[in-house]
Amino acid sequence: MTKVAYFDCFSGCSGDMLLGALLDAGFALDTLNKGLAQLNISGYQLSAEKVQRSSITATKFNVVVDDQSHHHHRALSDILEIIDSSSLSQNVKKKSSAVFQRLGEVEAEIHGVTIEQVHFHELGAIDTIIDIVGTIFALEVLRIEHFYSSALPVGSGNIPTAHGILPAPAPATLQLLAIAGAPLVSAPESSTPPGELVTPTGAALVTSLASFRRPAMKVDKVGYGAGSKDFKTWPNILRIWLGEEIPENDEGELILLETNIDDMNPQIYGYLMEKLLAEKAVDVWFTPIQMKKNRPAIMLSVLAPAYTEAKLTGIIMRETSTLGIRVRRVSRHTAQREIIEINSSLGRVRAKVKRFGADFVDVSPEYEDCRLIALERNLPLQEVSRIIEIEARQYVASHS
Repeated sequence: MTKVAYFDCFSGCSGDMLLGALLDAGFALDTLNKGLAQLNISGYQLSAEKVQRSSITATKFNVVVDDQSHHHHRALSDILEIIDSSSLSQNVKKKSSAVFQRLGEVEAEIHGVTIEQVHFHELGAIDTIIDIVGTIFALEVLRIEHFYSSALPVGSGNIPTAHGILPAPAPATLQLLAIAGAPLVSAPESSTPPGELVTPTGAALVTSLASFRRPAMKVDKVGYGAGSKDFKTWPNILRIWLGEEIPENDEGELILLETNIDDMNPQIYGYLMEKLLAEKAVDVWFTPIQMKKNRPAIMLSVLAPAYTEAKLTGIIMRETSTLGIRVRRVSRHTAQREIIEINSSLGRVRAKVKRFGADFVDVSPEYEDCRLIALERNLPLQEVSRIIEIEARQYVASHS
């Protein structure tokens, strides 16, 4: 299966929060130090410590930079040269450079200058280079192939920057999120004070790496990266889920959604079935029932992978008159199915072969193929199906 990472950014996102979450999930600080030592920069030390954020233990990643290095501004070309001249892998170099390139283009547009004139101030500082290159290096070592992210909460109020006091989110952050079409949500105002929740570095990393959706996945490890601020009543952390993506044809855990409906236009049921099947429902069926006051009604049943629960319940709530949906975890035994094509005495036709384990169980001619043959030859459909089933069974027996 494909290894994936899901960035759960319910309290925002920054470079140090991403690295803190990866370290919390088991990535070694020594490995990070060795990787970053391949960059031609000095004047910093890395550390990681366990902290509490609203009763949740998380890892706070710190970059301690000496004063002279911290105030050294760099042009984009300087940063790209540092990355390119390192002995890091080509993959890490390429992705890290792409993140800084995106930052440079956004800064140039916001300030009305060419990209060659952009000096990164905070973004060119050593800690930001470490955050970006370190995150991409760690993800490569962990062999993460695909990246996903939740919606991002926007901050409020004002934030101090090298360009003066600016509104939150910072212009560079908002522009990066707009270019990527990132979904934004409001932070809980009662729990998070005004300020920055998504930094330009965090926005650049997530928008460069991730798709904004939660994948169907098997979670192996979870890590919590702490932000600098402690909101007390709300955990200021980024949570990372590491695991394996479930392929679309792998149902995984199954659920059964059911609801009783007695007051809806019956024309809607066909449309509803199409929508549910289009969103990966395994099966949809309708059962006539009697409800209170002896009213005739329909029980809607939907068998689906568990990871589709939120989407399918949303469809049912929006498209029907129901006020509630029952949910049960279920399991099922399935036979292996195979479509074969045979040259029958009536023409070329498809048939579905059913096997259970190593045993052949049954064969069923495809209805549409039989229907066309019956129309073309003016034969009864039952006779066509019977002939093709016999010949299909003979074909399977001779090829087993």
